Amino acid sequence: MTASIDGDWSLKRLLVEKIGSGPKTAADLTYDQAREGFARVLDGDPDRATVAAFLLANRWKVSTPTELAGFIDAVRSRSVNTAVPAVDPVDCGANYDGKTDTLVLGVAAGLVAAAAGTPVVTHAGPPLPGKEGTTYRDVLAELGVVTNITPAASARMTDEVGFGFYNQTQFSPALNDIRDLRATIGVRTSINTVETLANPANASVHLGSFYHRTYGEKVASAVRESRTLPTEEVLMVTGLEGYDDIRPGTVPVAEWTGGETITERQAFDSPPEFDREPLSADDVRKASARVTESVLSNDRDGPLVEAVLVNAGARIYAGGNADTIPTGVEQARTALHSGEATARLGALRSFSP
Repeated sequence: MTASIDGDWSLKRLLVEKIGSGPKTAADLTYDQAREGFARVLDGDPDRATVAAFLLANRWKVSTPTELAGFIDAVRSRSVNTAVPAVDPVDCGANYDGKTDTLVLGVAAGLVAAAAGTPVVTHAGPPLPGKEGTTYRDVLAELGVVTNITPAASARMTDEVGFGFYNQTQFSPALNDIRDLRATIGVRTSINTVETLANPANASVHLGSFYHRTYGEKVASAVRESRTLPTEEVLMVTGLEGYDDIRPGTVPVAEWTGGETITERQAFDSPPEFDREPLSADDVRKASARVTESVLSNDRDGPLVEAVLVNAGARIYAGGNADTIPTGVEQARTALHSGEATARLGALRSFSP
């Protein structure tokens, strides 16, 4: 049974009195108002039209870190069924609407990081607006990995393989239940950010991505203000198509390691052989799976290998097993050449819930 909602801020009242007057005159919500409002979104109260209006008004106004923290905590307390593995993985919460033009490198990168001793978890669901692109879930399915599994099975996968996948349809049924409404709205809303921070494994480290630095700082600030997330550190990187695949060139990051300070800096320059052109794909799902197989099998070299190693290095650094991302890249290179990443892919494919 859904828990009752404390407070008297209906969605209609929040629209009329706070956020519904337009981007120039709308008022920001307090943490409590945001948490209550999003609880009503999850409950479908009072009706779909009002829920849609609330989400769109937040999009136009632009959500604050405090509002995002309230939204996150409503989802975590009312919908997220966590299952905690014995290991403490890096939570890679990539955008659930996926990628349409470039390869998804996170499966390969996550398995290389796992081979180097840094466990990784990812989470996603069925296609979402506005891109309805390829996600972790799609690449894993193309590789023959079981994805429609319970959170408990996801935690066991993480412990057995060092890489785990959590399916949103299983760990957050309330978010899944409003998927049709989101498709009707047709554009990104605050839910697109919130779901990437759901953290179904209760990991202490989150790795995410952003188009612009201000967004990276906002997400890190939201995690800092959350009252339910166990996250202790956040690393936000500039990702291709807003995904958690690091883009070529100089890579800005936003990093939070506890306390009040969020650090923004240039993390490193990608290797010169890390070129964007080889990362493009017409069929992103199939091409991403093929590249994952060939890179992990040591059947190729060049830009695609370097791209996977850079992203694995970021995960190793985020997990606290390297002092810098470049050092993590070299640890990833050693792990890849050892053949251990190939074995991890085999274990992932043979995992049975």
